[in-house]
Amino acid sequence: KCLDELPTEIDHPTHRLHPLILNRSDSDYLCNLCQKQHSGPFYSCSLCHFNINVKCAWPRSTVEDKSCHQHLFSLLWRQGSFICDACGTEGNYISCICLKCCIEVHKKCTSLPHIIKFSRHDHCIFHKHFLQTRELTRQDCKICFSEVKLDRGSYSCRKPGCNYVVYVNCVLEDYTLYEVIEDEKQFEELEEKSIQSSIIRVIEVNEAGEATKIQHFSHQHCLVLADKMEEEIDRKCEGMPLFLHKTCAELPRIKQHWFHQSNATLKYFDRYKWCNFRRRVCTGLLYDIRGYWNMCLRCAKVSDIIECKGHQHFLFFYFECKEKCNGCGTNSISNGAFRCGKCRFALDFGCLTLPHSALHKIDEHKLKLTYHDDNEQSYCDFCKQYRDPSLWYYSCSICDASAHIKCVLGRFPFIKDGGTFPFFFFIYKIIIMIL
Repeated sequence: KCLDELPTEIDHPTHRLHPLILNRSDSDYLCNLCQKQHSGPFYSCSLCHFNINVKCAWPRSTVEDKSCHQHLFSLLWRQGSFICDACGTEGNYISCICLKCCIEVHKKCTSLPHIIKFSRHDHCIFHKHFLQTRELTRQDCKICFSEVKLDRGSYSCRKPGCNYVVYVNCVLEDYTLYEVIEDEKQFEELEEKSIQSSIIRVIEVNEAGEATKIQHFSHQHCLVLADKMEEEIDRKCEGMPLFLHKTCAELPRIKQHWFHQSNATLKYFDRYKWCNFRRRVCTGLLYDIRGYWNMCLRCAKVSDIIECKGHQHFLFFYFECKEKCNGCGTNSISNGAFRCGKCRFALDFGCLTLPHSALHKIDEHKLKLTYHDDNEQSYCDFCKQYRDPSLWYYSCSICDASAHIKCVLGRFPFIKDGGTFPFFFFIYKIIIMIL
């Protein structure tokens, strides 16, 4: 309607105590019906501080979107609150009901996508208004780790044996982390096309059918399968001295990582590269995410829900985590962190991917990553400085020695042995051994 044709006063079913008066304002206001900011004409009750946008005052009486729901939704004006059957959260004033399915939802939830591909799960997940289970088992949201009400809306995986369930608002919070799938077959086809092997060509195989000579994208010469070396089967170059673990040689060239919906591309760097997740300089194979983030292989193999030897509960990744890291004590956690859903425990990528053991020239034995020290006064046996007993450290039980992590690993523990790295106008030659 034109502004001049709008009635100056209306009675509205969502606010029956007082009439609503037409107002004109250029400043923003919050519409109580749609919960969005608007500007321009609106109806309001100054006594109750109740405002509605003029478009929300006369909406269509029915809502239909067969791509998301097979039946027609009817608009229902309300004065009280309700629980949305689609997302499980509270709503007010206006709802949409499906008489055939006996469900009541927010107006915005009538168009929830039925199938999505979430970056933090390998399979497609489907929206359901309630979950049926044969067992009385608790289901926790795999994003916020709070209990999912099975009689309310959620997204879940249909694959046999996969109990992945997430809240609607948790999984749809960041649009960059999911993709709407029109058809499940569509995703399967896209997945097959997007994943490429790092092995360009298999040249020779053994009697068991295992590749023994390959051409790899990262190197100009062929790689051959070597004998077992320290319980690891490696592929070594028959020309230049290059060694790759068998598992590293077989990594997918392109993969979808749970951190971002975009594909991550495996690249090889002879020179140093900064891992944005562990915040350390690295060389070798790294995954590139959209040309913006570099992720080393230690970080790439970490899942979004993990068990950690340094904590008794599961940890899950949270993008907005602002907790102090319990491993190193840093307060400046960027790109999110792994936190506990039951207590205030958090770890950043750097501490989570620390080697469980390391060698150092000062001690003849393997040093073990240790998570807590009961002594109130602790010192590093390498640098002789104070060491915070609440933070992680390396120790030798045979020599009764302990040391800061930085004293054991040094500044550049993840640069290839013999490599060089320019740092503040100096060239450091890297000679370390990490296990």
